[in-house]
Amino acid sequence: MAGHSKWANIQHRKGRQDAKRGKVFTKLIKEITVAAKMGGGDTGMNPRLRLAIEKAKAESMPKDNIENAVKRGTGLLEGVNYEEVRYEGYGIGGVAVMVDCLTDNKVRTVADVRHAFVKHGGNMGTDGCVAFQFKHCGQIILEPGASEEAVMEAALDAGAEDVIPNEDGSIEVLTSPEPRAFEAVKDALEKAGFKPAVAEITMRPEAETELTGDDAAKMQKILDALDSLDDVQEVYTNAVLPE
Repeated sequence: MAGHSKWANIQHRKGRQDAKRGKVFTKLIKEITVAAKMGGGDTGMNPRLRLAIEKAKAESMPKDNIENAVKRGTGLLEGVNYEEVRYEGYGIGGVAVMVDCLTDNKVRTVADVRHAFVKHGGNMGTDGCVAFQFKHCGQIILEPGASEEAVMEAALDAGAEDVIPNEDGSIEVLTSPEPRAFEAVKDALEKAGFKPAVAEITMRPEAETELTGDDAAKMQKILDALDSLDDVQEVYTNAVLPE
């Protein structure tokens, strides 16, 4: 659905996230801790950690917070042992929802996620029930006005998998989800003078479903309820909601 103003939808999502900056800090600290635990504290050797720290700096997280999160991950400071877990389910009208969590108590987390779905009219599903509707990939989005030809040249030369111009003028670049491959494309675009508005490794819906009116309002409640949970890191959906 290239014509539904992807750019407006992205701005809407980013605006809601910015309004919850304290929650964003908590998520980023968890991600840094887990990345350091899994791949070590050397950003030169750990691209997942490098990307997590880059995101934290973009959100103006204090340096001490970042360093302490790395130390907790590498065992230099005592900390909580987080586990990665993913839940899948359905929202209003059967739209797909995926929920990525970092938790120290899966029993608590699954109960909280199920409650958020059911309370607002959704349903929690089984593993794999909606995963096939998403593509795990790197996603870089440039604001309307960028030169499609120049973006395509820089991105494809750096190993991008696809460049998608949207009808609203924004340009979407898709990469491998492997952090080094994603970074290579992002760095090439920045060197070519393009500053990404969004740059993340994500679960991108293969097809989207536009919701309006009451259905859109109900769906937003599901997404907000899930996103407000302490253990939830990311919520992905193929629903497109109005601003």
